[in-house]
Amino acid sequence: MSETFVRRSRKTASRMVGGEMVVLSVVDSSLFNLNETASILWQAADGRTPLRAIVEREIIPRFEVDAETAYRDALDLVRELGDQGILELADRPIEENR
Repeated sequence: MSETFVRRSRKTASRMVGGEMVVLSVVDSSLFNLNETASILWQAADGRTPLRAIVEREIIPRFEVDAETAYRDALDLVRELGDQGILELADRPIEENR
């Protein structure tokens, strides 16, 4: 099974507002309000840490969920955010200059 690495798109601006992350796509001015779980994933998306490690470190300790369910849900979520263009996904660490 290959790893998934995620990084915040450089074509975004974000700010924490009232416990939720608000993300603006500078490409088309779309605005995204991320819930608590999505906000945690967003903040941890550094392009170097595998998604599974982020889930184990950040999600599982905060929520009552088993590891596989948490990972599957997180993978679905980051894929959706990737489709929206606000996260980048790769099967290996994402280089800084990319």
